Amino acid sequence: MSQNNSEAQTISGGYDPTAKANKAIVEHFDHHHNSSTTFDTDQPLALPQVDPETASLRHIDYDDHPHAWARIRYQLREPLAEFLGTFILIMFGTGVDCQAVLSTSTAVASSQKGSYSTILMGWGVGTAMGVWVSAGISGGHLNPAVTLCQVVYRRFPLWKLPIYAAAQISGAFCAACVIYGNYSRALHLYEGGTLTVPGTAALFSTYPISYLSNAGCFFSEFMATAILLIMIFAITDKRNSPPPAGLLPLVIFLTIVGIGGSFGMQTAFAMNPARDFGPRLMTAIFYGREAPRNKFMNLTPVFPLSQLGPLCGGLTGAGLYDLLLFTGSESRINREAASSVFSTRKSGRPRASSDPESMAQVHEICKSAERRDRCEI
Repeated sequence: MSQNNSEAQTISGGYDPTAKANKAIVEHFDHHHNSSTTFDTDQPLALPQVDPETASLRHIDYDDHPHAWARIRYQLREPLAEFLGTFILIMFGTGVDCQAVLSTSTAVASSQKGSYSTILMGWGVGTAMGVWVSAGISGGHLNPAVTLCQVVYRRFPLWKLPIYAAAQISGAFCAACVIYGNYSRALHLYEGGTLTVPGTAALFSTYPISYLSNAGCFFSEFMATAILLIMIFAITDKRNSPPPAGLLPLVIFLTIVGIGGSFGMQTAFAMNPARDFGPRLMTAIFYGREAPRNKFMNLTPVFPLSQLGPLCGGLTGAGLYDLLLFTGSESRINREAASSVFSTRKSGRPRASSDPESMAQVHEICKSAERRDRCEI
C-alpha cells in the first residue's frame, strides 16, 4: 500500500478530510476567481489537523453518502424539515384542541383536562418546537405565508415556494390524520356516534364564529397574520434586536400565545394556510364532503378566506416592517435606495461615498452580491 493510501486510512472508513478539503479549496478558487495560476495539489495546504476520533462526527460530503437514502435525504433535506416541523406543530395544536374539548364530556373523561389557556400553550409550544426542529435546515417557515414573504422581501428562491408549501400542507395533513386516529373513539363518544360539521371538525381546521361576516373573517385573519409577520421579520433582523442564539423558538412561542389570546376568539387564529388546509383535507375524508365548506370558503372556490387572509396579511405586515424599519439591502424595498449609494467612476468600477452609514451599506451590498473584489472603499 502506498504512503498516500496509508495516510488516508488514519480516518475511519478510509475518508481523508484533509485531501478533500485541499481539492475543494482549489476548485473554489478556480471557479470564483477564474485565475490562470496553477497550484500543486500534491502539497498539502495549511489546514487544521483532524482528530481521527472526532472525524466521523463531522458533516459528510455529498460524494461520501454511504447509501442511496442518504443521497436522497441530502437533496430533500429542506422540504423534509418543513414537513416534520409542520407535523410537530399540528400534532401539538390539534392534540391540545381535542384533549381540552373532548374531556368536557363525562363519556370521555371524568374531569376536564384543559381550557382556552392550555389551548394557547399547546399551539405556542407546537410552533416553537416545530421551528426548533427545522430552523437550522430549512429556516423553519412552517407556513406558506411566511415562505411567500421570504420570496417577496428576502430573495428566497421562487422555485422553492411550491415545494415548501407542499411539504407544509403534507405535514399538517399527516399530523391531523394521526391525531384523528388517536382520538377517534373519543370523538365518536363526544358526538354520540356521528361526527358532525363543524362539531368536532372544528378541532382540526378553523371555522369562524357564526355571527362573523365574510369581511370580518378576512380582516381577522389578515390582522393576526400581519402582526405575526412583523414579529418574525423583527426577531430575525440582525440590525434590530434579535433574541440570543437558541431563543428564537421562545419568542415565537410568546408571539403565538399573545396573538391567540388577543385575536383567537372569532376565527381560531389560523394565520397559516397549511395549518388550516392540511387538516381540512383530513376532515373531508373522515367527516364527509361538507366538511371543507364553511364561511371561509364563500369568497372563491380557489382561495378561501382562511387561505387568502393570511397570505395578504403576511405580505402587508412584512412589507410594513421593511418600509418603516428594515435597512438591509436584501429587501426589495431597499434595493433601489441602496444602489444609489454608489457613484460610478469613468472606469465603470463602483465607488462608495465617504459617509460611514453609506460605507456600511456598501460593505453589505458587496458581501451579499459577491462583488467585494470589484469594490473599492
